[in-house]
Amino acid sequence: MTEQAGPVPFRHLLLKIHSRCNLSCRYCYVYEHADQSWRRQPLVMSPKTIDLAARRLADHARTWQLSRVTVTFHGGEPLLAGVEVIEYAVAAFRQALPADVTAGFTIQTNGILLSEAFLESFRRNEMLVGVSLDGGHEATDRERRYAHGGGSFDDAAAGLARLRQPRYRHLFSGLLCTVDLRNDPIDVYEGLLSFEPPRIDLLLPHGNWTTPPPGRDPTDERTPYADWLIAVFDRWYDAPRRETDIRLFSAIMSLLFGGPGGLETVGLEPIDFVIVETDGSIEQGDALKTTAEGMAATGMHVARNAFDEVLALPGIRARQIGLAALGDICRRCELVRFCGGGHYAHRYQAGTGFANPSVYCLDQQRLIRHIYQRVRQDLHRLVGSAPMTTLG
Repeated sequence: MTEQAGPVPFRHLLLKIHSRCNLSCRYCYVYEHADQSWRRQPLVMSPKTIDLAARRLADHARTWQLSRVTVTFHGGEPLLAGVEVIEYAVAAFRQALPADVTAGFTIQTNGILLSEAFLESFRRNEMLVGVSLDGGHEATDRERRYAHGGGSFDDAAAGLARLRQPRYRHLFSGLLCTVDLRNDPIDVYEGLLSFEPPRIDLLLPHGNWTTPPPGRDPTDERTPYADWLIAVFDRWYDAPRRETDIRLFSAIMSLLFGGPGGLETVGLEPIDFVIVETDGSIEQGDALKTTAEGMAATGMHVARNAFDEVLALPGIRARQIGLAALGDICRRCELVRFCGGGHYAHRYQAGTGFANPSVYCLDQQRLIRHIYQRVRQDLHRLVGSAPMTTLG
């Protein structure tokens, strides 16, 4: 998909059930960047706000005749809200949604508070659990630390051990890891693999042309993030058996064969998610908080505005119209169908906005070309042809 004629409904709601965190990760896009609006948020989402959000999603599902929606509990650290608040929210959404709409529930947590009480609740409510972790002990404790300076790996690993018990193992949806160039890529990957995740998400640290990410000099043609990711890709791709799914790599491979990407960070597919903050304000993607104060805000609230009104906002529209939203450099690039211009927040530059290539443009180009060459060579070897788009 390169152009999108009309709006795409929101099928995924990120509910900021708690606005604070029990860790102090220095790369955190919520607390450590330009936008400090979290300081004005209430700690926990109130029952009234939960009910309003549930009704807004239900109305949206009816309007668009959706058959399935997903609600992700997010934060901050969502487990700080407690079992009762989360269970109240699940019940509120199930009650509000039409009978013919299936609701899926997920939660993204640092894993530290994953107790038997939480896990029993998640099992009853069929809630999938994703855990944020940056690798093994050394890699995780480099940035994912408590405010007092202590590392979090041991506590997160204990939570993961409880999640991986046979009674709860089916709830484990995967691990989310932020790339840190100081960590050895193979050590990170194998550290994550030790927890037997069904899926791994590798995230580039948020940055842009005005505030570049660590180790990424926009004037330098070197590609440190591609080098890091390629090392992991080759280890993953060359394994004698499939050990896990790495969504970034799978998405790029799918796009190379003309399939969907399914990720916000690659491809030209429209976004289909919206965020409700703890106070009920409706926002765009959290990563925009790394660009400038108020950039994620919409000025809308679940007490006043329907989600259809949010769809009409220029910022949302820009992330749903594919190629038409990109600058000239991206539109002319032969890789645009695969990289999609990169993450929207990574294109930002003060003064020019988002009509720029990603600050990771060179890294993305190199990674895509490397994956293309590896897969193409194997297809030629196996079947004598490669039904893939030809790259220059």
